[in-house]
Amino acid sequence: MTKKLTILDIAKMAGVGKSTVSRVLTNDPKVKQETRLKVEQIIKESGFVPSKSAQGMRGGSQKVIGIIISRLDSVSENKAVSGILETLYQSGYDAVIMESQFDRQKTNEHLSVLQKRNVDGVIVFGYTDCDVQSIEEWKEKAVVIAIDTDKISSVNYDNKGVIKQALEHLTSMSFKNIAYVGVNPSDKTTGKLRLESYLEWCKEHQCVANYATGQLDHNSAYALVDSIINDELEAVVCASDTLALGVAKRLQELQRNEVQVTGVGGTELLSFIFPNVISINLAYEAAGKTAATVLMSQLNGKTAITHITHPLNPV
Repeated sequence: MTKKLTILDIAKMAGVGKSTVSRVLTNDPKVKQETRLKVEQIIKESGFVPSKSAQGMRGGSQKVIGIIISRLDSVSENKAVSGILETLYQSGYDAVIMESQFDRQKTNEHLSVLQKRNVDGVIVFGYTDCDVQSIEEWKEKAVVIAIDTDKISSVNYDNKGVIKQALEHLTSMSFKNIAYVGVNPSDKTTGKLRLESYLEWCKEHQCVANYATGQLDHNSAYALVDSIINDELEAVVCASDTLALGVAKRLQELQRNEVQVTGVGGTELLSFIFPNVISINLAYEAAGKTAATVLMSQLNGKTAITHITHPLNPV
């Protein structure tokens, strides 16, 4: 039986690297014309046919974008990804989605794999310990969501503004004794910035701050409620819908259903389980569309590096 040729076999016959053959197969314009003709001639003479699995390494398309999200179970990131995919598909791109799990090394490994697959660009959901320099190496071929960088484009959420909006909304409902449950300030966005917004509001309104921070987890928020609860408590602002879920559950057990809870995220499941919880939508899907649009524009050479803070939706 005749051995079926592989990309590696073609590379050896042409005296080039395996990646060069892959770029020829995907019509990469960066391949020198002389090299392209040589590889194409050998492919023709040998009768080589690239396998579908090999083509899949390039996403099954001539245009592929890598998306690295932090958590597959994140409702907010899934909403943003929905916006990203809609925009990419409309522009004729396919996507490869990978999960970082807030792991610096895993994120860098994903970036390395995507680079080897010769994807056209990447959209990365950033986090506090993210290795920004590794993303910056992609230059105009990358956009990061949720953190700022100097050398590549970013799309951010209004972390301070969303907490201020929640507090102002509660104030308009005549609530005064308002506590806050958030994320450890070591997290610079959901943690530090959102807590700072609450503390600034307390200072502005000359009221005593009553807050607790922990992990971005409903169980953590559930356990924190006992440290902020008192007879005068009227409302609790939570840094995310995940935290609001835990807070609402504990308040229900304590029979403090009169305490108004607010979250951030616009999560449908939270509103279904606890209809009285107010959830502020950070327009995640729209932010995803913005990130993808910026990347498409950069890949087409129409837009320079830009930094966008996405506007809030009204309560």
